[in-house]
Amino acid sequence: MQDAVLAMLAKEPSHGYHLRARLRRALGPLGEAMNAGQVYVTLGRLEKAGLVVCEHAEGLPDRPDRKVYALTPAGQQRVAAWLAEVNWPKPNLAEFHLKLAAAAAARLADPVELVDAQRRELLRRLSDVQRAVLAEPDDSTAGLLLEGVALRLQADLRWLEACERVWSKPGKGSEGS
Repeated sequence: MQDAVLAMLAKEPSHGYHLRARLRRALGPLGEAMNAGQVYVTLGRLEKAGLVVCEHAEGLPDRPDRKVYALTPAGQQRVAAWLAEVNWPKPNLAEFHLKLAAAAAARLADPVELVDAQRRELLRRLSDVQRAVLAEPDDSTAGLLLEGVALRLQADLRWLEACERVWSKPGKGSEGS
């Protein structure tokens, strides 16, 4: 969640309510369960870590001042590292989806290139697992586990194909903003 919030701030400084709305929009139905306080707790932690700074913006006459958060140089570096990270075999699909949405919204990276980097990593791991399966005896319980890992990687590859189809469509670069 921290990295997704940072990436959303890479597009423009924002207050917590606007960030929460953007995250919910990017996650669709999965975002409905997002606790309102979660974004504010995350922003507080990011501020303590020196990844964001908080400034007060004047509110309207009938509303209080709002805190507006912006990235620090350290926050910008962390966003760049997060976008370059390839984290499988235990992906958090919602986090990867937010990575694509944030990268496109802030024009930090091409989502299709991020999908391609994940695909290359999965194909490398699948090849390793398939070699290990072939080295196991047919009645091996370890071979059964390896077969399960291979099936999971194949399913993840199919999901990445779906991601690529969606993010390759014209006009997808403004999604999640």
